[in-house]
Amino acid sequence: MAKKAKNEAGKRGALGAAGHVRHTASSVTGHTYDASSITVLEGLEPVRKRPGMYIGTTGPEGLHHLVWEIFDNARDEAMGGHADDIEVALLPGGSVRVADNGRGVPVGIHPKTKVSALETIMTTLHAGGKFGGAESGYTVSGGLHGVGASVVNALSAHTTVTVHTDGGIHRQEYKIGKPLAKVKKIGTTKLHGTIVKFTPDTSIFTDGIEWNWEKIIAHLRQQAYLVKGVRITVIDARALPAVADEDCFTLRELALPAPSMTFYFEGGLRSLVAFYNKHQEPIHKNIFYVDRAEGGVAVEVALQYVDDITPRITAFANNTYNAEGGTHVTGFKTALTRTLNTYGRTANILKEKDENFTGDDVLEGITAVISVKLREIQFEGQTKAKLGSMEAQGAVATAFGDAFAAFLEENPDDARAIVNKVLLALKARKAAKAAKDSVLRKGALEGMTLPGKLADCQVKNAEEAELFIVEGDSAGGSSKQGRDRRTQAILPLRGKILNVERARIDRMLASAEIRALVVALGTAIGDVFDISKLRYHKIVIATDADVDGAHIRTLLLTLLYRHFRPIIEGGFVYIAQPPLYKISKGKAVAYAYSDKEKEAVLKELGVAPEEVSENPTEGEGPAEENEGEVMAAKKPTKVNIQRYKGLGEMNPSELWETTMDPARRVLKRVTIEDAEAADRIFDILMGTDVASRKSFIQSNAKFATLDV
Repeated sequence: MAKKAKNEAGKRGALGAAGHVRHTASSVTGHTYDASSITVLEGLEPVRKRPGMYIGTTGPEGLHHLVWEIFDNARDEAMGGHADDIEVALLPGGSVRVADNGRGVPVGIHPKTKVSALETIMTTLHAGGKFGGAESGYTVSGGLHGVGASVVNALSAHTTVTVHTDGGIHRQEYKIGKPLAKVKKIGTTKLHGTIVKFTPDTSIFTDGIEWNWEKIIAHLRQQAYLVKGVRITVIDARALPAVADEDCFTLRELALPAPSMTFYFEGGLRSLVAFYNKHQEPIHKNIFYVDRAEGGVAVEVALQYVDDITPRITAFANNTYNAEGGTHVTGFKTALTRTLNTYGRTANILKEKDENFTGDDVLEGITAVISVKLREIQFEGQTKAKLGSMEAQGAVATAFGDAFAAFLEENPDDARAIVNKVLLALKARKAAKAAKDSVLRKGALEGMTLPGKLADCQVKNAEEAELFIVEGDSAGGSSKQGRDRRTQAILPLRGKILNVERARIDRMLASAEIRALVVALGTAIGDVFDISKLRYHKIVIATDADVDGAHIRTLLLTLLYRHFRPIIEGGFVYIAQPPLYKISKGKAVAYAYSDKEKEAVLKELGVAPEEVSENPTEGEGPAEENEGEVMAAKKPTKVNIQRYKGLGEMNPSELWETTMDPARRVLKRVTIEDAEAADRIFDILMGTDVASRKSFIQSNAKFATLDV
């Protein structure tokens, strides 16, 4: 009962923070409940009390969200035509500096708050120039909720804002969101713009302040494509001594010896599609592009078809990335299907006997970017992952549909290549459906016999069940003997499975190994995929620690990413981490997972080099229990080190103790932090662009751990 009360109090607390008022614990513990029981969180207190409500998480994603919020303010100035230069710099000590040459935040006294407008914006939630429509200063903005600058300020140990406006330089400093003094004029200037420097608070971001350079580069490059004609510079000055930046507008003036990148694109989304297709083979030369207003909505769309089967659609609303799409994507898909069907019939490519293209047909192999800008925008949820504004659907359908129809008429070679590509998808869909229905008809899984090679577990509750996918019969035999039969199932795969990066479902299901895995998972595949039927909530890829094992693991991850992505997104996929070494001294046994760990174990045991007997195995089957004794007979030794190169070299007890026992094993969960980056890596590694794959390997070879 006490636990239930505590949980209920927690729920009320979370709800209260959203309204800046929460119930205290006395409301559920029997104490007096009156007006004094209501806590009012003032100013920026709600942000520090519930940071996850404003930035999603206090982990790495939330930390980087601080940069996006401040950058978005500068970007909105550029979207309004008031700025064309933005600089983001990572400084020593975890600080970040964002400068733009926009109009500069107003510094005059605000009529309502009676303090500087700058202080109002930095210390008050829902205060900014994005609420009053065009007369307030912003025609369009990505920051609907208007909490960006104040939230960053609240979650920073120290913030400094310097404004160049109306001939003067004005500055104000803050500590955890509270001003240290009033806004002060510190000099004169001929420049205009705003500089925000902040240092995230380590009491909020307890994992530490670790900026991901590649993540920041990818995000800001994407934004440069979305705002044509704006220069965005990124500087990594973290490794330098303290940077004296107070008296300069941009750090470029200092010519720092630090890594930097500058992005500037005149082509907009056309350039972005070309970038996405850098490792693909386009099937038509010209990239379609339209940029026009329709019903008060600015619509910008670019697309190109490539020789692939995976659709790649990226959507933005007011330059905010919509991972889950929304109404603008719905309008795009509707118009795309209708336009290609109309052209196919008119050009007599689609015959009378042919059925119409479906939405799936026209999306196969497409790379498209959709961007809309609206004055009044609605997202479904605080994260802005999905656009909800209904006017965007009709605007995109009309603007894109008309322009794409004209493109097809004006570019007959491109049009024929596109329609033939979609016609091929239609024929392949029908063939794949026939093959799939013969194996995975709806409802057939319930009565389908599980593959014979699967050693299933006894428990039927998916939350308790684990599936170990192992490499070969040898590892399969050891793991089947060493497992916990109640909760752990074993599926051995023979050899390397099919590379599914460019394979259709009918070809995939012709592979016995893939078919066995699909049936074992229980979710089916394709349009009948149902994650609720997943039979195991831990799917563990356990391959050998060699090149072949890494290849098999990559092939399995490609299959899961392309056709079972919700399983990865749900956190159900893991990679086993078996030990590399078994270190024996008498009856004492220790396992090491790296060379560094091996040296640490030997040092802890106080072992001299001459006391060590190296015993590398070469795939001779499971290690025998008396192997160390045999070695000792040949050469007296105190410590024996056995090097594992595969799970099949472990006997069942060793495999259980090191890799399968939940109390002692090490598993790595597979996550998708950046879907676009993951998609590009799979294209490079598993696609047909040999030159790009060779370049990738050469560039990253120094990071590889080789077992030679």
